[in-house]
Amino acid sequence: IFKIKAVQLAEKLLPAFNTPTGIPWAMVNLKSGVGRNWGWASAGSSILAEFGTLHMEFVHLSYLTGDLVYYKKVMHIRKLLQKMDRPNGLYPNYLNPRTGHWGQYHTSVGGLGDSFYEYLLKAWLMSDKTDHEARKMYDDAIEAIEKHLIKKSRGGLVFIGEWKNGHLEKKMGHLACFAGGMFALGADGSRTDKAGHYLELGAEIARTCHESYDRTALKLGPESFKFDGALEAVAVRQAEKYYILRPEVIETYWYLWRFTHDPRYRQWGWEAALAIEKYCRVSGGFSGVKDVYSSTPTHDDVQQSFFLAETLK
Repeated sequence: IFKIKAVQLAEKLLPAFNTPTGIPWAMVNLKSGVGRNWGWASAGSSILAEFGTLHMEFVHLSYLTGDLVYYKKVMHIRKLLQKMDRPNGLYPNYLNPRTGHWGQYHTSVGGLGDSFYEYLLKAWLMSDKTDHEARKMYDDAIEAIEKHLIKKSRGGLVFIGEWKNGHLEKKMGHLACFAGGMFALGADGSRTDKAGHYLELGAEIARTCHESYDRTALKLGPESFKFDGALEAVAVRQAEKYYILRPEVIETYWYLWRFTHDPRYRQWGWEAALAIEKYCRVSGGFSGVKDVYSSTPTHDDVQQSFFLAETLK
C-alpha cells in the first residue's frame, strides 16, 4: 500500500518538472499540475536545497517500481548542474528554471543550500559507494566550501559563513550545524587520505555549535549566530534569538558520537535533551521558544513537524 501511495504522490509531483530546463518548480497544484516559484526567491528562482533534495527518493522509487521516469528526472538535474559554471566552485542557492541561469550569487551550507550537499554524499552511500559521480560532486563542493566559507574566529571557533553579494558574512545558521555530522559521515572515502582532516573538521563544527548553545540562558541554541569582533557564537538580532526544536546540532553530536565514541557528545546531547524538557515541554506537547537568552522564555505555541521526524529520532 505504501508503494502504491508513493507512486500516486510522485505522479502528482511530476508536472513540477515541466519547465524549459527540467529544473522543477518549488510548488505544484496537485489538481491542475500548474507549477510556480516563490517571488522572494531571487525573482522566482528554484532553490538548490529543494530541487537538489529529490534525488534519493526518486532514484529509490525507480528501483522499487522498475519505472525509470523518476530516475531520469533527477539525473537530468544533476547533469545540468555538472555542466554549469560555478563562481569560486560554489553552488549558488538560486537557479532560474526558465533560463537555466543562476539567480543571485548567494551560497549557504545552511538554509536554501544545506540538504543538496547532504544528498550528494548520501546518494553515494546508498549506491553502495558505486555512484562515483555523486562522490566527486560532493568532494568538489566541500573543497570549495572549505576554501571560501569556513573560517576560524579570533576566539578559535571554526564556523561556516555565507557568501552574499561578493563577500563572506561571518554568521552561521543553526541549519548549517548539520555539516559537522556530514563532514564526519563523508570522511571515509574522501580524497588523498583526508579522512582524519574531515573528522577533525566535523568535531570543530560540533564544538562551535555547542558553544552557541552553551552561551545562552536556556542552553538551547539560537537560529543564527555571529562572529563579529567581541561577540562570538551568539545571536545579535532579536529576530534570530529563537529556538524552534531544530535537530541539526543534536544530529551532529549523534554522528560524532558514532564515529569517535568520545563521551562529550553524549554529554552535550543530554544537555540539549534536558533543556528541551525543561523549557519547551508544554501541556499539549513541545513548543519553540522566542528568546534563548531570556531565563523566562516565551513559547511560540508551535510544535514543528521535524521535532518528531528528526530531533527526537
